[in-house]
Amino acid sequence: MGIGISAHRLAGTVAKFSAVGTISSVDLRRHHPDLMAQTHRSRDKKLIDSVNLIALDREIKAARTLAGGCGMLAVNVMRAVSEYASSVRQACASGIDAIVVGAGLPLDLPELTAHYPKVALIPILSDVRGIALILKKWMRKNRLPDAIVIENPRYAGGHLGAANPQEVADPHFAFPTVLEGTLELFKQLGLERERIPLIAAGGINNHQEVRELLALGASAVQLGTPFAVTKEGDAHPNFKKVLVEARPEDIVTFISNTGLPARAVRTPWLANYLDKEAKLKGIAKAKPCTMGFECLAQCGWRDGIAKAGQFCIDTQLAFAVNGDIKRGLFFRGSEELPFGNAIRSVQELMQYMLTGQRPTDLKEPSLERYLLPS
Repeated sequence: MGIGISAHRLAGTVAKFSAVGTISSVDLRRHHPDLMAQTHRSRDKKLIDSVNLIALDREIKAARTLAGGCGMLAVNVMRAVSEYASSVRQACASGIDAIVVGAGLPLDLPELTAHYPKVALIPILSDVRGIALILKKWMRKNRLPDAIVIENPRYAGGHLGAANPQEVADPHFAFPTVLEGTLELFKQLGLERERIPLIAAGGINNHQEVRELLALGASAVQLGTPFAVTKEGDAHPNFKKVLVEARPEDIVTFISNTGLPARAVRTPWLANYLDKEAKLKGIAKAKPCTMGFECLAQCGWRDGIAKAGQFCIDTQLAFAVNGDIKRGLFFRGSEELPFGNAIRSVQELMQYMLTGQRPTDLKEPSLERYLLPS
């Protein structure tokens, strides 16, 4: 969800209502004034990395307190970040219940968490091929995922599990195709279908969709954008305003500086960047990291990789979490939100998704079906 969008307040509240609340691990120091005071003007990578681990520990403990012993807490760590391994280890040491990893294949996650066998390991994948690769690699290490998030890049926000923007709508990513193919894969590998829960993610915005996905073989669903815009979401109110007011034509898919496709709202900064993208790629060259701490293992801007995005993602995401509409990068899924442009509570959102019961003062949303592969 970007920097600081899902921190202790959102994750802890979701867990409080007996679900899995997820903390995004990236650059959490931005929620802690004392840590920002130490590092705001610093270009010392070791210092910034160390305070971010302190911030991660604080956020996990604060979320745990807020949850009051209910639900589960997870930390999402992008495989693409440079401090992936240290973030995983810190989350485990801080008592997290689950590690969720996307934006790359976490082939080494079982080794990184070997001393924490009770921590659930949950990769985010988008097609049967990726799921098969993880399962076969991990099975050789006598480990299985505790669940798998199946994220459909046609509808999800943020970084997407497709090779390029042209492939995000490919039929092989459709939920029926991936769910059916994964269950067949389980049979081939001798795994009981109940052994690894499958969690559908990407564009899910109403109770009926949840029911249909469960009927197709999913065990649960994951929501991103709908939770990000709740009252308890950790971002600035302007962040939520941008997401809820975005029209379909405002939402665009482009190449991030990670080299992966990403989906976001076309705000002034993104519109200006996309207008200049070809020119910037044409003059791409290696340069010092803008922020000094090299947040990504591979960065198109820093490393001069012309096929990747040419901007500092940490800078733009930080503007977004702080509510800077002109300069921020605002990740968002493609679909209408469950409550339209209304900002409601986590409890109301969960009640609607689980039961179909909407707040009485809100009108019914349009229900666009997308489950059939097309």
